[in-house]
Amino acid sequence: MKSFFVFLAVLLFVSQAEANDLYREHCAQCHHPDRLGAMGPALLPENLERVPRKESAEVIANGRPATQMPGFGDKLSPEEIQAMVGYIYGPVTPAPTWSDADIQASRITWIANEKLPKKPAHDADILNLFMVVELGDQHVTVLDGDRFEPIARFPSRFALHGGIKYAPDGRFAYMASRDGWISRFDLFSLKMTHEIRVGINTRNVAVSGDGRYVMVANTLPRSLVVLDARDLSLVKTIPLVNAKGESSRPSAVYSAPPRQSFIVALKDIAEVWEIPLADKTGKPVSDFTVRPIVLDAVLDDFLFDQAYKLLIGASRKGPTGQVVDLDAARKIAEVALPGMPHLASGIIWPYKDTEVLATPNLKEGEVTVVDLKTWQVIKRIPTLGPGFFMRSHENSPYAWVDVFNGRDKDSVHVIDKATLEVVKTLRPAPGKTSAHVEFTKSGGHVLLSIWEMDGALVIYDAKSLEEVKRIPMKKPSGKYNVSNKINRSAGTSH
Repeated sequence: MKSFFVFLAVLLFVSQAEANDLYREHCAQCHHPDRLGAMGPALLPENLERVPRKESAEVIANGRPATQMPGFGDKLSPEEIQAMVGYIYGPVTPAPTWSDADIQASRITWIANEKLPKKPAHDADILNLFMVVELGDQHVTVLDGDRFEPIARFPSRFALHGGIKYAPDGRFAYMASRDGWISRFDLFSLKMTHEIRVGINTRNVAVSGDGRYVMVANTLPRSLVVLDARDLSLVKTIPLVNAKGESSRPSAVYSAPPRQSFIVALKDIAEVWEIPLADKTGKPVSDFTVRPIVLDAVLDDFLFDQAYKLLIGASRKGPTGQVVDLDAARKIAEVALPGMPHLASGIIWPYKDTEVLATPNLKEGEVTVVDLKTWQVIKRIPTLGPGFFMRSHENSPYAWVDVFNGRDKDSVHVIDKATLEVVKTLRPAPGKTSAHVEFTKSGGHVLLSIWEMDGALVIYDAKSLEEVKRIPMKKPSGKYNVSNKINRSAGTSH
């Protein structure tokens, strides 16, 4: 009864129309005018049903750590915040849907495959190209990783996800926008070939190891969408509903090429799904049968060992990570990972007589180093603050990790992989966010983003750690080297 009177009091101070106006002023740019999601997630009852209203109010007031969600406590009164909570938990009329017919009707062919060139229309090494997402003005730059010169720049769909994926031979790039558009770009002609909208709010995209399929994980509607990688035509839609009839948002979908499968983690159900693309004899299959693996807790974040036999994952709410044997379909170990480890940005390298996993932490100022034989934490390397991305290369003695948040967001640490010590801290643009390092194909150079509107790519010599070049860009975020991605370098995310 008390909560009813509080809600009634709020309505007396802030009307529904005023709440709508507040949303459009402060939230629509990131979450879409109709709350369907863009750079930020969809704000609909279906997406928020597992999030307590109190938690949502706290996020509106104080922001969300390790995301681009700011706090509005200094702009909105407590009554306005409560009204906003009521608004985003209210239904959208009519309810948003995106059917197979909608998907098929949205498909665009910009250039037919038979009209594409047989050879590159440029002299850059395809395998040493980078696709750089510039969030500041919604563009993508194609960068020659040998000369460090842009060879193309084109407008992207709104709120493009930074995790661009490539075909197994490196020729085509596949991009996903937060509002559901999937784009296929040809690195020979430097032209877009096909696009299709698969949903209203999309998490990420993956390309199968054999190059046949693109799989997309959608938050709204809660689904996996399978596309033909050749032309982005719809193959199948798989609802994110388990055998018990429970529905979930996806944490992410990844390709597992050595296993000839896709791996999907669920955000609201303690399950991981494996979707095989070949039978036990290695013969390709296309029935997309889900093989569920039941876990102790949901996984918000995960990575694989280099053999893709083990999955190491963690929950944002739990103090421990889970090690899952994908062949045995069960958890085999736990790892002490307090805070909020960003395992999707974790990397693996040989260390003494073992291998180690190192991951930054989205809440704690540390890099956690785990022995992959014993699953014990062997070191916690102090950093100047929470980090988002960690990168290395097989040919480099160093691992790089950013700070990303807090007063030292302009710094990036260089860690010696043999001693597990920070050997240098760089501040490439004092006062501005430094983030997301990537290596060139050979590992000889490092590209780092100044994550600001008046930002840049800063190129370093990976051995001397000296700056080589600086290229102005508009809030550059994700940038992935073709060779390192398709060859599944241990130093970058897969």
